[in-house]
Parts: sequence; structure tokens; C-alpha cells
Amino acid sequence: MNTDDYEHGVVPLDQRKPWLSIAAVWIAIGIDLSGAFLGIALAGGMDFWASIGATMLGSLLLGLLAMACAYVGVSTGFSSAMISRAVFGKIGGSVLALVIAVCLLGWFAVQAGFLGTNAQMAWTELTGFDAPSWIFTLIGGALMVLTALWGYRSISKLSTLAVPLLLALLLLGVILAFVARGTAGLDAPVEVVFTFGSAVSLVMGIFIMGVVLAPDMARWAKTPKHAMAAGFVGFFFGNSIIIVVAIVLARVMEASELVTIYFMLGIGVIAIIVLILAQWTTNTTNIYSAALSFSSLNGRLNRRTLTIIGGVVGTVIAVLGASDYFVPFISAIGIIIAPFGGVYLAAFFTERRTGRFDAGAPIKTVHGWAIGAWILGILTALAAANPADGLGLGLFTLTTIPSLDGIVVGFLAYLVIALIRRRNRGVYVPPVLKPADAEPAAEVVA
Repeated sequence: MNTDDYEHGVVPLDQRKPWLSIAAVWIAIGIDLSGAFLGIALAGGMDFWASIGATMLGSLLLGLLAMACAYVGVSTGFSSAMISRAVFGKIGGSVLALVIAVCLLGWFAVQAGFLGTNAQMAWTELTGFDAPSWIFTLIGGALMVLTALWGYRSISKLSTLAVPLLLALLLLGVILAFVARGTAGLDAPVEVVFTFGSAVSLVMGIFIMGVVLAPDMARWAKTPKHAMAAGFVGFFFGNSIIIVVAIVLARVMEASELVTIYFMLGIGVIAIIVLILAQWTTNTTNIYSAALSFSSLNGRLNRRTLTIIGGVVGTVIAVLGASDYFVPFISAIGIIIAPFGGVYLAAFFTERRTGRFDAGAPIKTVHGWAIGAWILGILTALAAANPADGLGLGLFTLTTIPSLDGIVVGFLAYLVIALIRRRNRGVYVPPVLKPADAEPAAEVVA
């Protein structure tokens, strides 16, 4: 099997994939135990229809953002880490790549912890014997790292297998729950602990890093049209399905653990197998993207070696209890990583014609104005976030969705800076987008 993932270059045209296979990867990533955990939390802290509305709005925004980020990835052929170098410079890009890699390792640890906890619960239900969750965390972490070693191709094959099983399991669970309990639990009153805006932000936060890092997968698409279709379908449906199902099941079955709910419905063994497969596909991608980010720091760094090292570190962190900090962690991801997406979108759409994103283009040591726009986006998101959601100051609200505030401010800040700099030079070249169905330019992907 070809294991070259072009982490230091662009993906050749003859290696590009159709949109459905890429969408399947993102759907498989979105259907995971962390999404179920968030859905159950929303079910217990919001009115039913408000929680569904927040989920659908957050997922719609993710899908739209993913279309734009995927377009950048397929047009350049670059990974998100390489894009960060073009936008922030060698030093700035290295700093950002390091931040992204650390966040991804933390997310890998959280997800591995979810797998270990739920696998332990399933083991106890099946055998009656208790075993420490760290054993299951170690086994799960090893499986995820082994898959990530083979790169995008193995992730795609695993996702193609997993998605139909995941969708069938989720649909079956909802049907059995309604047959067993009816729909009365959907409208049961609960103590409201989440505002609508904070719920939307959490829904976005759980997958916002995936959107910002969409170029890692989108660069494999055949055309921009394929990448954008995969981005919208993958992120909108991938993010919303598991959260909505978890909300419905938690309400109807009046339980707070997804594995427990499926055992109550009599299909616990099937659920265990499929949910472990779901977690496997999700976390394999986390460690894969972390290794891509680390490898961008130096051309001599090998992605496969970094995958092993990162997997070991992430699994150890998982064993130490990373999943206990789930909500604060996704809040932090939304605040820190989301503005980066806004900045690189603004940079790409305003400066693409300058050759800045061409393969082999010279890279400055640092682009201070880009870093400044990113920091401004971070500060905005931090100031707008609700402290009760894990991280934030709660000083004001813009869109009521802190992670979206960070993206918008990062985008606008860079856009304004770019326009001012061009006018000061006496030159303004309006951005020109390629047709949605055009092949990537030969000089970009060669």
C-alpha cells in the first residue's frame, strides 16, 4: 500500500478521490461518543425543541464554513499546517502548527478516554466482571494509531465500512425507543442550564477544529466542487446526526449513558461493536492530523514516526483522565482554533492571485499582521464566551456564538489589514475565484 500522504507537498491529481468517499470520512468522524455525550448534556439542560434547533443551526454553520475551508484545501493541495505557513510565515506557521497539534493530541486523549470508559461499562454489562477502564483505553489507542500509520487511504476504507453501520444503529435505536416508551419524554420539563447561543457554540465547538483542518482531507478531492460538496454533507450531517439521536434517546429512555440506553433496548452487544468502530474512525483522524501538523515543523520529520510518538503521549494523557475535562476542552478549541480559519480564509481569497499559496512559493519568516488578526479573533471569542461553559469572560456577545465570533473577527481583521496594506502600496488586485467545478491549477498541484 502507498503510504505517502504528501505531508510536505501537494496531493497529485492522479491520487485525488471522489466527493462521497471524503464525505464518508467526515461523517464517520462526526458520529462519535463525544457527540453523544454532548447530546445527552443538552437533553438534560434545555427544552427539547431548543436543543434540536441549536444542534441544527450549529451544524448548518459548520457545513457552510467547511465548504469554504475545503475549497482552500483542494485549490492549494496543501494540508492545514502548510496553509498556516503560507499565512503566518515560517515562525508564525510553526507556532500555529504546534498549537493545532497539541489541541489535536488533547482531543485524541479525550476521545480515547470516552472509548475506555464506555468499553468498560459494556464489559461489565456483558460479563459481570469489573475491569479498569485504562486497559480498554490502551487497547483502543493502539488500534487508532495503527490505522493512522497508513494515512488517509486506510482512514477512508475504515470510514466506508463504518458509516452504514453507524447510521443503521442510530436509526434502530430511535425506532426501538419510540416503540418501547413512546414520545411523552420529549416534552418533559428540565432545568435550563444552556442558553441557545452557548448551545450552538458547543455544537460547533465539538467539530470546529475539524472544519478549520478540513484542508487535510479536502486536498484529496478531485475538484473544488467535489471538496465543497463533501464538506457540507460531511459536517452538517456528520455533526448533527449523533447529537440529535442522543438528545432523543436520553429524553425518551430517561438515561444519561448511550451504552446503557442500548442495553436497555436489548441491542447492547451490537451497539458496543458499532460505537467502538465509530470512536476508532474519529480518533484515527485526530492523531493523523496531529502528525501532519507536527511534521510541518521540519521537512525531515516523518509523519509515521510522529504518529507513533503522538499516539503514545495521547493515550497516556487519556489514561490520566482527559475526558473529565470534555466541556472546557471543546470550549477552548472553539476559542483558540476557530479564528485561525477566519484568518486563512481571508488571506486566501484576497491574496491568492499574488502566488502566495502556490507550491514552491517563497515563505517569509513571519507575517505579523496575520498573527495579530488571529490573536484579535481569540480575544474576541474569549471575551464573548460564557464562563459557565468552561472557558470565557462573558463580557459581551456578538452573534451569541463565541466560536463564530472568533472566526468572523479574525476574517474581518485580516481583510481590513490586507486592504489597507494594498492601498498604501497603491495597488489593489480584486480576488478572483476559480469556477466551482474547475480542476486545480497545474502549477499548484504539480
